[in-house]
Amino acid sequence: AFKPYSYVSCTGKMMKNKTAKIGRNDPCPCGSELKYKKCCLAKPTSKHKNLEALYAKKYRIRLKQPKDIEGIKMAGRLAIDTLDIIELEIRTGMTTDNINTIAHKFTLKNGAIPAPLNYRGFPKSVCVSVNETICHGIPGKRILQDGDIVNVDVTPILNGYYADANKTFFVGEPEPEARKIVHVARESLRRGISMVKAGNTIGDIGWAIQKYAEGEGCSVVREFVGHGVGFDFHESPQVPHFGRRGEGI
Repeated sequence: AFKPYSYVSCTGKMMKNKTAKIGRNDPCPCGSELKYKKCCLAKPTSKHKNLEALYAKKYRIRLKQPKDIEGIKMAGRLAIDTLDIIELEIRTGMTTDNINTIAHKFTLKNGAIPAPLNYRGFPKSVCVSVNETICHGIPGKRILQDGDIVNVDVTPILNGYYADANKTFFVGEPEPEARKIVHVARESLRRGISMVKAGNTIGDIGWAIQKYAEGEGCSVVREFVGHGVGFDFHESPQVPHFGRRGEGI
């Protein structure tokens, strides 16, 4: 299950979203395991509102209208811009709280709200996780050292829409092992994204990530998952970093 925040004391370009079209012979998105042409396409109930109600009831997923998708894109653009600013500023000698301040000010300057601040008691505006800290590190007095790998996780709320993104940075010159694990993580992400298309399942995404990572001699974290965003901080579906092809939503 998703763990919103396990408190751990810690003293690029945005991809264009192309809407995939469901083919007549693709699996029906309602989850019936029938072909689309034999299921919702042939029913008068296949309009968006009926499909929206079905997804909400069966999967607790809130489908988005085109205007919602545009709003989420804008929030996502701000999230990426925030990470770009941090990439320009991050350096040895600064504290993890300095990173929090940069992100907090930039978020407010652009008319957004940092979702993590006071979320279930979380005391900062971003998560900063250094080296062995997997995620959700709390910014504080920790001073960044040469060779550190630092993950920064930002979640702005812009015009009521949430976006959630993170990026891992090198501070100074990293060790070869650090370079490898970051490379494997980024390539795993790319392969997972490549599986996000009509007719595929959540299991396909996890399978692609797990297969590549383990093939490179790494393991995947099973205690934390990806998730949907848009109307809320953590929406369904949960997206594990492992899985079997064809399983899940």
